[in-house]
Amino acid sequence: MIDENQKSPRAIAINVLKGGFGKSTTAINLARELAERNDQVLLIDLDDNGHTTFNLGYRDRYEGENHVQNVLLDGEDPSDFIVPVVEDLDLFPSHEALEEVETDLKSAMASSQRLFRNVVDPLLGDVYDYIVVDTPANRGKINDNALFATKNLMVPLRPESGWESGITQTNKRLIQEAQQYFDLRLLALVPTDLSERLDQDTQDRNLLQAINSRDALEPFVPNFAHLSESDWEALDAGEYNDELPGIRHRASIDKAHRARTPLRDFDPQCDQLEYYDELAQIVEKGGVVR
Repeated sequence: MIDENQKSPRAIAINVLKGGFGKSTTAINLARELAERNDQVLLIDLDDNGHTTFNLGYRDRYEGENHVQNVLLDGEDPSDFIVPVVEDLDLFPSHEALEEVETDLKSAMASSQRLFRNVVDPLLGDVYDYIVVDTPANRGKINDNALFATKNLMVPLRPESGWESGITQTNKRLIQEAQQYFDLRLLALVPTDLSERLDQDTQDRNLLQAINSRDALEPFVPNFAHLSESDWEALDAGEYNDELPGIRHRASIDKAHRARTPLRDFDPQCDQLEYYDELAQIVEKGGVVR
């Protein structure tokens, strides 16, 4: 049940079982917008490719001491390894040896609860209002830890041929399996990096039509990507006057990564920031509100 007026501390995993779907971009800019809304936010990078960590300027932490092992396996204080990004936003970086952590977790006691017990439980609510976790694109103990620790999920989708298998596998192998053991909630499906016309047979159109027309998916589509049947009719008639659905491709988003900073701090005038802000509101409210 979504309470539009109640804000409470919440953790969320950005997850899809397919690489290159915008997980890191979504995680960084969602976390930044939560911080912009005057909340204390921790961004945790548990993806072994380290894109979130690199894109925020902390490659040295990715290649240094294996702090993820120290915290998840050895129970050391996560605050000793957290680094600042901007005001109200901190980062727990990824590490190049996450495969070793994955292997060691398999034989650890309470192996799927380590992130919750050692990081999220002691920090969420007391130190941070929100925790955002960037996850690996494959099943495993680290992914299990992310889902159990957050119990909330946001799934980014890019308009390419593999999006349907990505959401299908994520639902079957992550969401449904996890829900057998604990309450895992899908908060939103996030179409991202859109760039094509919608009045023609494009991959952008195919993605948006599919998620907006399926009863099982439509409730999780953010308002910035929600199109009704009348919207499609207006598009095909050349009479659609509203903003094209986001999140759309912008050079500023890629340039922000190269500048090692979130989008808001690189280009505060970018027209896509309002969509990341809507994602922040979805996290605050616990789901999409029409």
